[in-house]
Amino acid sequence: MTPLQYQKRLRLLEARHLLVAGQANAETAAYRVGYESPSQFSREYARMFGSPPRRDAVAIRSGDDPAITTPAVPSSPAPAPHAVRGTIRR
Repeated sequence: MTPLQYQKRLRLLEARHLLVAGQANAETAAYRVGYESPSQFSREYARMFGSPPRRDAVAIRSGDDPAITTPAVPSSPAPAPHAVRGTIRR
């Protein structure tokens, strides 16, 4: 996963949290997490979660779709062997 993909995932997960908690509608959530275009946000959201923002948030709040899960955000990758502290390679 590239840094940009990781950033996008974090932004969309934060937007999902805002939507499910009822703290924002889709357009407001899009702007709060840094999207300039609500339509682009909606496309990216649907691509990641499988349904548009509003439908996804309603399904999660109502508990209608047990298949909806939050994708895991991977932790930082382990450092390369040459980057481990105390190890100097020459």
